[in-house]
This record gives sequence, C-alpha cells and structure tokens, in this order.
Amino acid sequence: MIIHTALILLFSRFVQSPWLVFSVNPPFACDPSDPATQQYAFCKPTLSIKQRTQDLMSRLTLDEKIAQLGDIAPPIMRLGVPGYQWWSESLHGVSSGGRGIHFNGPIKAATSFPQVILTAATFNPLLWYQIGQVIGTEARALYNAGQAEGLTFWSPNINIFRDPRWGRGQETPGEDPLTTSIYAASYVKGLQGSPYQGGYTPQILQASACCKHFTAYDLENWEGIVRDSFNAEVSAQDLEDTFQPPFRSCIEEGHASGIMCSYNQVNGVPNCANYTLLTQTARGRWKFNGYITSDCDAVADIYEAQNYTKTPEDAVAYALKAGMDLNCGNYVQKYARNATQQGKLTEADIDRALQNLFSVRMRLGLFNGNPNRYPPYGSIRSDQVCSNDHQNLALQAALDGIVLLKNTESVLPLLKSQVSSLAVIGPNANNFTVLLGNYAGPPCKITTPLMGKKSYVKDTRYLAGCQDVACNSSSIDQAVQLASSVDHVVMFMGLDQSQETEALDRIDLVLPGMQGDLITSVAKAAKKPVILVLICGGPVDIDFVKSNPKIMGWLSWSGWRHCHCSDPLR
Repeated sequence: MIIHTALILLFSRFVQSPWLVFSVNPPFACDPSDPATQQYAFCKPTLSIKQRTQDLMSRLTLDEKIAQLGDIAPPIMRLGVPGYQWWSESLHGVSSGGRGIHFNGPIKAATSFPQVILTAATFNPLLWYQIGQVIGTEARALYNAGQAEGLTFWSPNINIFRDPRWGRGQETPGEDPLTTSIYAASYVKGLQGSPYQGGYTPQILQASACCKHFTAYDLENWEGIVRDSFNAEVSAQDLEDTFQPPFRSCIEEGHASGIMCSYNQVNGVPNCANYTLLTQTARGRWKFNGYITSDCDAVADIYEAQNYTKTPEDAVAYALKAGMDLNCGNYVQKYARNATQQGKLTEADIDRALQNLFSVRMRLGLFNGNPNRYPPYGSIRSDQVCSNDHQNLALQAALDGIVLLKNTESVLPLLKSQVSSLAVIGPNANNFTVLLGNYAGPPCKITTPLMGKKSYVKDTRYLAGCQDVACNSSSIDQAVQLASSVDHVVMFMGLDQSQETEALDRIDLVLPGMQGDLITSVAKAAKKPVILVLICGGPVDIDFVKSNPKIMGWLSWSGWRHCHCSDPLR
C-alpha cells in the first residue's frame, strides 16, 4: 500500500489513546505478526461479518467514523487498519481512472477490451462474463503486487442509451433494457468471482462491482442543461420498463456488491437523496446487499447545484438517511459532524452506512491478514496480467462486435493477393488513443489500423486527411491524388473523445467538420470502391454513404447495431 502522509497528518486528531501506534500506514489489516490484533473480534474470520463490523465500529470515535465515509478513507492507525481507496474503474479493463490503481510498479499495463457498446454487439453473455473474469483476475494481480489501494470497481455503466447524442452512451451496452440487464448480471458475476450459472456469490469476492448510475441518467451537457442539476421527468411505467430493469438484474441476478446513485434528479428528487429509490426499492424490493456510493460530488450537487436543501448539512443528512453509504468527495466528511450536532443526523445513521462499507471490505478478504496468503485469490500473480489467453479474449470480443453494415458485391474481405498498393486515409487511422475509448488503462500492446495495414500490404501509403477528428480543415486535394494512385482505399473516420465523452454530449449525429466532403471526394477519385471504417462510440448519420455506389464496404467499429439513416441497415 502507498503511504498517504498528508492523510495521516490530517486525521491524526482522530487518534485517541492508541493501544498500538504504527509509524507507517499498515500494509493490511489484522496482521497476525502483531499480537495486538489477536484481541480484536473484527480480525477473526470465524465470526460473522456482522459481528466483525459491529466490533470494529464499537472501537471507533464519531470523528473516526465520519472520516471513513469518503472515497479516500484514511487509516485507523491505532487499530492497524490501512487507508482504503474506494474509487477504481474497470469499464472495459482495469483502468488508470480513479484513485485506487497504479501502473507504476512491475505491472505496467492491463488487458484492454473493446468499449462496451461494441462488446454488447456480440450478444454473447458468456463472453461478457469471461471479460468480467479477466478484469477481476487482473485487478487481484495488481492488488497482490502492491499496485492497488482498493478492490472496489465502479463498473459497469448500465444506463440506457436512449438519446444517441449522449456522450457516455459508448460506455453502455446500448438502448435495449433486456440486453443491458443480461450484460449487467454477466459482467458482475465474472468480476466478483461468482459462477456463470447459479445465483450466489462466493464467500470472498475476487473484486467488487458497482452498477451505475442509478437511475434515468443519460445527459451530460446539452445546450446549457448539465447533469449536475438535470431533473429527469420519468413516468412510473417508463421507469419500471426502461431504466430500472438493468439495475434490478444487476442486484437480483448478478448480486453486485455496489451501486452508484447518479447526479440527476428523478421527478424532482435527487437520486442520492431518494429514500424510495435507494432503501425501499434497492434494499427493500430487490434485497440489495452491499454499499451505495454517490457519483463524485453528487452530494455537494444536492445543495450547490440543485438548491434542494437550505444547507450543506441538510444535503449530507438527506443522503445518508436515504440510504447512501459513501460520498465520492469530501462533502460528508466535511459536514457530517455539524449535521449530528444540529440534530439532523444521528450516529446510528452513520453506523448503518459503516456497516455496509466495512462489510464489503471484509467480503474482499481485506481483514483476514495478508491477502496474498489468503485463498482463493492470494495466488494470482503478475504474469496473469496481459496473458495470451486474456489477449485472445479481447481479440475475440473485437472480431465478434465489429458490425459489417454494407458489403455490396462482396468487396470484403480483401485478399492480400489482390492488393498491390493501398491508401489508408483518415484522422482515426493512426491514433491509438481513439481505440482506447474512455475509462481505459494502459493497454498490453498497441496496434493502430495503419500499423495493421502496413503489416498486411507492403505498399501502404498514409494520409490523415484532417488534422483531427473535428476536421475543421482538410487536405482533400492530397487525399484525392493519393486515392487515384493506388489499387484500394480504406478510410478510418468517425469520432473520438473530443466529440463525445463524459460531460460532453453531441448536438447532432452528423460526422464532424469536413469529414463528409473528404469521404465523398476520395470515393469519387478512387479506382475501386472505397472501404469505410467508422470508429465511434455513438451512432452517426451517414445516409450519403449508403447511397454512394463508390463506397461498397462499410464497417462500424462502434458496436452500435444500426446506423441512423432513413432506412437503417441491420
């Protein structure tokens, strides 16, 4: 574990009459070499998790309890409990996003799977489960190597991709509630170490999955309307039929150990302060057994962006009483003490949240001594990360998810023997970052489309055509000249994170800038039909391509299962 000196100093005032003082942040809780831990009931795996968490909480002061309610949980030095980072990401591979994972040791990379919208296009639940398994295994390997400060991963994103302009639709399985529900359960089971068939979770979790964002969240920033203050007006039927099924499946079928409440309101009530949603529905109707975290700074939004409460203390009290357990951010840590002094919050409310938080950490085996020596996951080693099996699974997901939308006259596949010269044109042809999507980690290896084509055809010539995906200016004349001088042309166009991403929605579905003009001009000049590859997360309107006889091969690398044309091709 990495030592957080600043946090130790910050929370040193919470340490009172310590039985045992560690000079550094202990690497793991309940160290059997430390005789003091033998007296703690919370260190005894033979007891129930409820007994262990109650014993641990009984030893904490109110200030120590409040300090544990943020995603950066400081160490409890006098009890030998290390700090914990709740925020890690694993959308389509162990990610460098969040705070809990570090690629600064022997493990420099992790298996990178396709963005979820493409993986979902495989319609293969077993594959989704296997992807979750690989990510969970590599997460444990990083933890065992000392490169992780947490095993709670805030994935998958199972919001419904209702509006095709939504910037985060790329993170989701798509627009269909049934597909998204099956994906949620499959991925969660794989990540947490549950069997593919069967409705139970193992005694010790391989890693903890967190289904997000609960609920009716599909807007970032559109014409001045932002997610932090957006109120989604949803009918009871639409909520039940469309937005809730994936979360219900995540809990009832996948047995996820975490869910995240979203920034937005639903019918005037902030999701992170909605008792009906968090307690009555998730914990009551669906029997959720885990922790509920806010999205980052969502508790602050209740007061600062939505003006739902009169004070910050009210926002903290509303959220905790509604059933939220953890605040991504420090708003709860900052204002919960005042809220209790003002009578808006009780220590019992805080204990309820802590019960869920410490329970998950114990289900991960993090209070059983050295996790590296504890079965069944202590034996997972660094050489399992980026293994050939894992890389082959990622390749399978990509091959099965790429959608061939048009192949007039069977232009594809191109046989190597038929291609003597090849032009590769487009801003997405040699940009490896666009292949990673968002919430990605460093990949095991990098091969751009251009690199792949060069290994396929010796005489391969490249031109970006646009300075970037925005394509505000283009070298159309050069592209036309190149296209007319070779046997075949492949164009790699589409979108990237500058056009669609978290906090950024699109305003329309057309290709950015002069991309359309570039495609049309190249197709007109080419000797043979052009092959167009679209790399994007959300859909684009390319009706002009569908009707162009010079564009015979047309692939979507986004995984979106249909084009937004007047007559979608499936």
